[in-house]
Amino acid sequence: MRDISVFSGSAHPDLAAEVCAHLGVPLSPSRLSRFANDCLEVQLQANCRERDVFLVQPLVKPVQEHLVELLLMCDAARGASAGRITVVMPHYSYARSDKKDEPRISLGGRLVADLMAAAGVHRVLTMTLHSPQVHGFFSVPVDHLHARRELAAHFRRYDLTRTTVVSPDLGNAKEAAAFARMLGAQVAAGAKQRYPDDRVSINTVIGEVTGRDVIVLDDEIAKGSTVLELLDRLRESEPRSIRVACTHGLFAAGALKRLSEQPDVLEIVCTNTVPVAAEEHSDKLRVLSIAPALAEAVRRIHNGESVSALFDADRA
Repeated sequence: MRDISVFSGSAHPDLAAEVCAHLGVPLSPSRLSRFANDCLEVQLQANCRERDVFLVQPLVKPVQEHLVELLLMCDAARGASAGRITVVMPHYSYARSDKKDEPRISLGGRLVADLMAAAGVHRVLTMTLHSPQVHGFFSVPVDHLHARRELAAHFRRYDLTRTTVVSPDLGNAKEAAAFARMLGAQVAAGAKQRYPDDRVSINTVIGEVTGRDVIVLDDEIAKGSTVLELLDRLRESEPRSIRVACTHGLFAAGALKRLSEQPDVLEIVCTNTVPVAAEEHSDKLRVLSIAPALAEAVRRIHNGESVSALFDADRA
């Protein structure tokens, strides 16, 4: 591919390298410096002039550091006369700040989208936003991919004749239903309530799970409190087996360890939209690569081809 430059921030360079391998282009070098006053500086160490520039950077811990680094990368590309700047952000952590459910709170999802546009971004490529309305926060085009195809390919290795896909809450039920259709499975959802002190309560599971093989599907797992609460409700209905799946395996505060210690959880499946630390790995963990999907989307964006065809493939 000609006239394309791919740079990686420090959040997930392994994913950027894998995307470049699928594209057949080199990963262009960059330099991140920190001054004595703790300010950051970014230098893109390859030609950007009139080129199609892709900046790979999920927003993961430390989120604020990686966000500022990304904004500086955008500014550097704009100052270097890039023809177009596309941010490849597999995980948009501020997507969770998508509503004003209390007085006088910030709306981080929209603010960060505005910051990227102000820094010179022309387009954003992301995956499995926390809620669909976040797409509308951006004033630039957004290509919103899903990991349903990768997850479905993994679970099709099993006997799915008695499978139910369970969403932890009604808000994610539409995604769970789409995934269940891909597997030819049934769908169920938990009735979840979140309290101001961040406690989670699931009173019941709506749908048939007794004696069935359950796949718990969520967009991301951070502390894992919602999934653990759902497991308690599921056990009351005595499913035949339980597997847990998500797109973004953040696994904060020992969440992976707690989930792995559940004796009836056979498997925990996530993708590599975010890096999973080596010390967080478990015998039950399966990490699927979304690099081929991102690379294909990058190729289509660069060539001016339809990216919606990838959405159609997800719905197949």
